[in-house]
Amino acid sequence: MNMHIFLITGGQRSGKSQYAERLALSLSANPVYMATAHIWDEEFHERVRQHQLRRGAEWTNIEEERWLSRHDLRGRVILVDCLTLWATNFFYADGAEADVNSALEVLKAEFDRFVQQDATFIFVTNEIGSGGTPVNDVQRRFTDLLGWLNQYVASKADEVVMMVSGIPVKIKH
Repeated sequence: MNMHIFLITGGQRSGKSQYAERLALSLSANPVYMATAHIWDEEFHERVRQHQLRRGAEWTNIEEERWLSRHDLRGRVILVDCLTLWATNFFYADGAEADVNSALEVLKAEFDRFVQQDATFIFVTNEIGSGGTPVNDVQRRFTDLLGWLNQYVASKADEVVMMVSGIPVKIKH
């Protein structure tokens, strides 16, 4: 197996996770699902539960909010869902909101360590900057952070797919 990176992006409820799950299952009978979510409230817990119900016993599930590279997954197909929540965990790690440049450097370094493994990686992310300029400073800084992280991962990816209304549009292949 050679290292291969997919990036699946799109808006909220665009079909990103389901597409990524189908892709992972087409590449492996026993893929890894790496969940980066930190559960903040009951509504979000229900979203996570719905995602878990979609997946069967063939999945190896790992919950990892920050340090993806501490897991040795060589030779596996790994679905990381999602970069948006992963970036959020670093953005809020050391207080109210991180310095965006510092958080971005840590995220990029951790991403680079993680993808050094000989594996197939499928990253899911959100295009949150497509809807206009956020009204407050925290939202603007997070939008910047995620946009720059998405650009970095896309530059390293072998394939990038944008989901639009449930339809995959290949934008890099």
